[in-house]
Amino acid sequence: MTAPPLVLTVAGSDSGGGAGIQADLKTMLALGVHGMSVLTAVTAQNSRGVQGVWELPEEAVRAQYRAVVDDIGVHAVKTGMLATAPLVETVAGLLAGTPGVPVVVDPVGVSKHGDPLLAASALESVRAKLLPAATVATPNLDEVTQLTGVHVVYESDMRTAAEAVLSYGPAWVLIKGGHLPTGREAVDLLTDGTEEHWLRAPRHDNRHTHGTGCTLASAIAAGLARGLAVPEAVRRAKEYVTGAIAAGFALGAGIGPVDHGWRFRG
Repeated sequence: MTAPPLVLTVAGSDSGGGAGIQADLKTMLALGVHGMSVLTAVTAQNSRGVQGVWELPEEAVRAQYRAVVDDIGVHAVKTGMLATAPLVETVAGLLAGTPGVPVVVDPVGVSKHGDPLLAASALESVRAKLLPAATVATPNLDEVTQLTGVHVVYESDMRTAAEAVLSYGPAWVLIKGGHLPTGREAVDLLTDGTEEHWLRAPRHDNRHTHGTGCTLASAIAAGLARGLAVPEAVRRAKEYVTGAIAAGFALGAGIGPVDHGWRFRG
């Protein structure tokens, strides 16, 4: 049998299973691609927050990436939690050595519970080394502010935010407006500086949204691995994550995860 499209996630582990590597691999399975992983950090994490973070050595990250790419190959890469400047620079160097492969960069800075997942000292490395490697960068509004200083208060501010992120070199940026007080709709802006695509979906009244960003970025990577153009890959990913948010379920005493298997359970 022919292997399905191959997608590699380079990210941290979430012991609670809602975000990080675990969310990425669940998303990839749900969308029909073969998920592979490079672990960058281990977190002790549950529905109430992050209790601890341990980064892996750069050589361990490099060895995992080379083991996968040199033998199996890859059709798209997604990056998530990279934690420190040395890890950001290591991953950026690895991506540079895999030309022609689409890359989705989720510049993970803060967890759903407000716990920091990226050292302040790593921000410049993300700007200078990682964002230029991105086919699509997917910052949320807090990450936009971290990276650019732009505060998005209104929907109209999203265009300014996109221009600021694009100035660091990604081919496309998806500004995720999920934190905007936009009433009944969750609004995102996808642009390459020329084309603009405004993506709107019903806003679901569900607090169980842990893993949303990881899931969306992985779904985009799955679409790109299938050969979809960026706007179509993002549109399909938004549809998938909207359904996953609607089906998010309680787990533990805090914020539960989105449901990566919602299409199977429906």
